[in-house]
Amino acid sequence: MVILMAMASGCRDDNKRGTDQPTPAPPIDPQLRIETYSGGELGTAFNATSSAFEQPTPAVVSAGLEYEFKMGEAFFERDYTTNTKPFSGLGPLYTRTSCLTCHPGYGHGGRQTRYRYNDYGNGYKIIITDRQGEPLSSLSIVPATKALPGLKPMIDEEQVQINWIEYTDEWGNQFPDGERYSLIYPELIVPEEAIYAPLIDAQGNPIAYADVVMTLETSIGIYGTGLIDAIHDDSIRAEYIRQERHGVPLNPAIWAGGNWTAMGVDGHPFRFDYALDATSTQDNFTLWKATNVISVPFRHNFISEAYSRKAAADPEIQANFYANFPAAPNTGDVEADIFEFLSGDNKPLELDEVQQYQLKLWARGLAVPAARSLDDEQVQLGRKLFRQIGCAACHRPSWTTGPDEQVQDPYNVFGNRPVPRYPHQTIWPYTDLVQHRLRMKNDIRTGWCRTTPLWGRGLMLTCAGHSDRLHDCRARNTMEAIMWHGSAQSDARWTVDAFRKLSKAERDAVVKFIDAI
Repeated sequence: MVILMAMASGCRDDNKRGTDQPTPAPPIDPQLRIETYSGGELGTAFNATSSAFEQPTPAVVSAGLEYEFKMGEAFFERDYTTNTKPFSGLGPLYTRTSCLTCHPGYGHGGRQTRYRYNDYGNGYKIIITDRQGEPLSSLSIVPATKALPGLKPMIDEEQVQINWIEYTDEWGNQFPDGERYSLIYPELIVPEEAIYAPLIDAQGNPIAYADVVMTLETSIGIYGTGLIDAIHDDSIRAEYIRQERHGVPLNPAIWAGGNWTAMGVDGHPFRFDYALDATSTQDNFTLWKATNVISVPFRHNFISEAYSRKAAADPEIQANFYANFPAAPNTGDVEADIFEFLSGDNKPLELDEVQQYQLKLWARGLAVPAARSLDDEQVQLGRKLFRQIGCAACHRPSWTTGPDEQVQDPYNVFGNRPVPRYPHQTIWPYTDLVQHRLRMKNDIRTGWCRTTPLWGRGLMLTCAGHSDRLHDCRARNTMEAIMWHGSAQSDARWTVDAFRKLSKAERDAVVKFIDAI
């Protein structure tokens, strides 16, 4: 515990940068003042420095949970190893050695020109699916590209290629007044020989390499996710009902005929990730899928059975298995021992209950940066046009949180311990939490993508070192992100048509507003 106390103290010092900055006074206009508090009064931090995404919410501070918040932050930031407590647990296969690598500055990942697990800011997941967008069961949704010595990764990352290709839209990448813009998109190439795991589809059937589809998805920004957690399920349901009544196309895999067709295992609607496959911060932040850290909810590795069986029968892995892994089972049946080592379901804890609680509390306690310069004349024009041309139809400006009495806790990590709560807050994430289709070249799997929250995005360059947008970081700035909404079949085409009719000054105002919120 002495080590952890010193570590937490060090974290506290590391994260003081920016916290002593003067708090800017919110605008006098009552409505602008409300909108300046992007996360409500319990969830907003007035910090626009490089640590803007790292601040605890006022709810954390008022509940006296700052120590637990800092401890959880440490588990998020530090590299994991195979034998150094309290950060042991890496492997036997892994995607990253730390969460921070994927979420630079606590934001989302940035555009990459190569795939390497330890490149800071590489938030990419390699997504390999069938032609219907279903992930292969043998690779899982986060294929491991690194392995401890003596094993083989699911995918050899050094053979992976990311090519960026210029794209010309139907307007020749030009507005009617002559201003030009550039568009690019990624092409992911994973050679068949780079894939060690057998290709098995979601139904358990072998699938040919020629029938798989490869795409990229980057990590999401994690600040403010606790506030989205606090939106009541009924409010999200009401949004789906409203859109269905207005004839908005909805993903039938999530919603159809006035009701959910799929929900999380915890009985809550999905609200996180581009693919809309997570229900809460407690669902996402486990340190399991990326590092294979063993914790109370997960006493087994994030490794498919198909991989485990192939590795167990591999003579090259068998040859030195006992020497490479002296703590592994040793019955003399090397194939059975390798399989148990990889897939056993009662492994020793590497992140205990208290540490798991601290990590989850930290995730729920991250504040949203306050909106900036809302009283600026150009920002105000952009705010008006954002609503006028239809952006707010999907990027819904505000939500009101529920009573937040029953905190989502699918793995019973919180128990009776205190957690930050955000009851009845008006928050401004600028998302409807619904999936829509943009019909982009080399699109996201299934074509359905959750509307990305816009809050804080204007600080991404300051905090994370890049301005990249969209699910695979193809947009290098806000303008490119807008124009990627404009394909002929896009659900947002009508909005882009209206945006193109604006003058340059008006288009710049819309961009400035988005970057201010």
